[in-house]
Amino acid sequence: MSSSLNHFIAADPEKCIGCKLCEVACSQAHSSGPAFTAGALSAPILPRLYVVQTPEITIPVQCRHCEDAPCANCCPVSAISRKNGAIVVETKLCVGCKTCMLACPFGAIELLPVYKNGAPVMQAVLCENGETSMDEVPMLFAGKCDLCSDRKKGPACVEVCPEKALSLIDPSRMKRERNIKAAMSFLNTSQNFS
Repeated sequence: MSSSLNHFIAADPEKCIGCKLCEVACSQAHSSGPAFTAGALSAPILPRLYVVQTPEITIPVQCRHCEDAPCANCCPVSAISRKNGAIVVETKLCVGCKTCMLACPFGAIELLPVYKNGAPVMQAVLCENGETSMDEVPMLFAGKCDLCSDRKKGPACVEVCPEKALSLIDPSRMKRERNIKAAMSFLNTSQNFS
């Protein structure tokens, strides 16, 4: 296993209680506004991971930072790239075409509105029903987990999870730890036969 494999966040469905604190922390980590307190929100909560709740399971779903990232491979404007071991979206380049949403095998990408100073950034679009004039709607970009690459403490969702259901996975370290565990298991088993 190469040491250059992308990191990703894994969730343990046995521990997740569906509190959605990870969604709030994610949104706050990607917000330019002040910390969230009652009455201080200047924009809606826009997480880049999504807690899925069904009768059978509760677990956050987010980008796996695929090595052969289909989202990046199909992006027509090269807005998605690899940066510091994560697959990230350059918001300024994204045109909101939704191609990455179709390509993502996990449904981890959603179009999110762009906010600046607490207000949505608007863009001109064609009007419906054959009108030739333009209308203004909120600008959208492909929102997905970026492993909080600009945050010194690492992913905010991992930090705040009260049940420790989320963990940042380093594939190389995980492989090494599993190899050691397997070797120790073999050693213990072989000692029982001697």
